[in-house]
Order: sequence, then structure tokens, then C-alpha cells
Amino acid sequence: MFNFFKKTPADLPDYWKAYEKLFLQKTPDQLDEVRFVVLDTETTGFDYENDRVLCIGAIELINKNIPIKNGFEIYIHQEVYDKETAKIHGILKKGVIPRLTELEALKQFLAYLGNSIIIAHHAIFDITMLNKALERNGLPKLKNRYLDTSTLYKKTIIKSNLLYKKESYSLDDLADNFSISKKDRHTAMGDSYITAILFLKIVQKLKAKKEITLKYLFK
Repeated sequence: MFNFFKKTPADLPDYWKAYEKLFLQKTPDQLDEVRFVVLDTETTGFDYENDRVLCIGAIELINKNIPIKNGFEIYIHQEVYDKETAKIHGILKKGVIPRLTELEALKQFLAYLGNSIIIAHHAIFDITMLNKALERNGLPKLKNRYLDTSTLYKKTIIKSNLLYKKESYSLDDLADNFSISKKDRHTAMGDSYITAILFLKIVQKLKAKKEITLKYLFK
């Protein structure tokens, strides 16, 4: 059940205050100095109000390096469940994977995320699902800025090809376009890794035309 009574800043837990304090620091504009966190969520469905996050997968991206050993993957216990979506993500209701409460998972995720720039494919979905989980637990929304690889890809399309620009590109579309392996597709960690590689390839393509800064990517 949602916590409709908004907490004042003084009422918020210490871990949230520590997370929030990180945003007093200025984010560098040079890409090789920025810590990105590439994330993906597996969910019970696509309804923001009624569906839930089952798994959060995330990896760091620092100066074009992806230290897989520093990855973050956490499974969340949920009463909500959909047999049809389980055919896609493979997370079974009575599976043996250890699972945390939603609140504990969010707490650990915030500690990992910090004030990093989020990268995700169709990011608004993942971020909205996470914000709904935060809301259910009486916490504010994520403060991180984010970049969407589906939107960033459009920057690589030259004007002569605008006729072929689509409204939206799936992760499969762009993985195929850039010859990225889809071996672990539809797992949170697997999709995070694919998205991280995709982001690097998009930036490389953009750099062929001009010097790229964080400000440019958000433009």
C-alpha cells in the first residue's frame, strides 16, 4: 500500500540523506571523468501502478571501462506475479534465487547508484518503476539525471537519413545494428551489459563528427 503521507526532509532515513548529499558535488563534463551506471529492471509487467520490479541489474561505466566484477544484481520478493511475463524474464515465483524486501533492495541500490548518471534503454520505464517502488516505501524520487540510448542513437542519424528515423528503437534493433551479442538478453544484468556496449558505440560514432561532452549528450 502506498505511503500517502509525505515525509519531511528531517523524517527521511539516514541512507536517503547520504544519497541526497552526494548531489551537492558538481558532475564533470568530460565523459572520461564521469561515473555512469547502466541499469535495467525486470518487472512483472508494464503497468506503473500495478506491476512490480522483480530484479535490478546495473554495471558501472567509467572512462570506457566496464568492470563487471563491480556489477550490481538484486532480486526482490514480490507478491505480484504474472506467468506470461515470466516466460520472458525467466524469474519464477518459487525460484531458489535469494530475494530481498523491496525496501532493502532499494536501500542497497541507492548506495550503489550514488550520484552517477543513469544510462538505460527506454529509460523512462525503468526509472518510473523504481520511483513507484520508492514512493511505496515513503521515499522521494531518484535525483539522478539519465540518458536513454534509444534517444541518443537518433543523434547518430544524419539528416539525409531522416526519412528512415523511427519514433523508437528496441534494444534488439540496436544490438543487431551494432553487431552486439544478445546472449544474455532479457536478464537485468545481460541487458545492462548490452546497453553499456551500445552506449559506447553510440558515443564512438558521435565522436567521429565532433568532440563529445556530457552537456552535448543531454542537449
